[in-house]
Amino acid sequence: MTQEYINQIDLDLYNHSNCEELATQAVKGRHLKLLSSSVNAALQICLCEDQYQAWLPQPQLSYLQPTNQTYQPVSFTRSQIEAKIPEIIAFTEAAKAVPNQYLWGGTLPPHYDCSGLIQSAFASVGIWIPRDSYQQEAFVHKITQEELEDGDLIFFGKEKVDHVALYLGQGHYIHSSGAKEGRNGIAIDPLSPQGDQISQHYYRKLRSFGRVVQSFRQ
Repeated sequence: MTQEYINQIDLDLYNHSNCEELATQAVKGRHLKLLSSSVNAALQICLCEDQYQAWLPQPQLSYLQPTNQTYQPVSFTRSQIEAKIPEIIAFTEAAKAVPNQYLWGGTLPPHYDCSGLIQSAFASVGIWIPRDSYQQEAFVHKITQEELEDGDLIFFGKEKVDHVALYLGQGHYIHSSGAKEGRNGIAIDPLSPQGDQISQHYYRKLRSFGRVVQSFRQ
């Protein structure tokens, strides 16, 4: 059985062993396992809550605390998730209220990427969903635009998913978008072909819609 650890501080985790490109972040208290020994001064790890793999800089190893209490996923019914939607939305709106910028790989306040904001909002009430937008699209229950309810997810992209947002109701969604094609941070936009250039850009990229009906379980 692989030893499990709990991180004692917030961690930056990377896409490659050279630790040059941020993949995700792990808030203090997450469970993880080591998958490899040191390579280029980094170790490959797997986060237990969403099974996300990334690279941990070697100096950060000292902030991992071994634990005998292995991570146990918590199950949620759809009705239980529905009851938490107002808190999930409130999390995103509170994040928007703080000065922030888009951060690729960001899942910690104040800076998020699109899927990092969504995952963190659900995790704030104990519901774990996958990390990346394409994983989130595969995870949710598919719905139509006409079926959208508060707290549903909206996915954007042409050949593949490259963006995700949280539906707020009343024809609007909240998302963290980049500086090049978005608002460089968290904003609310209309789900409509009307609006400014940025909101129209995302409307043209509408891909699919989904509802979180369960929590992630490996």
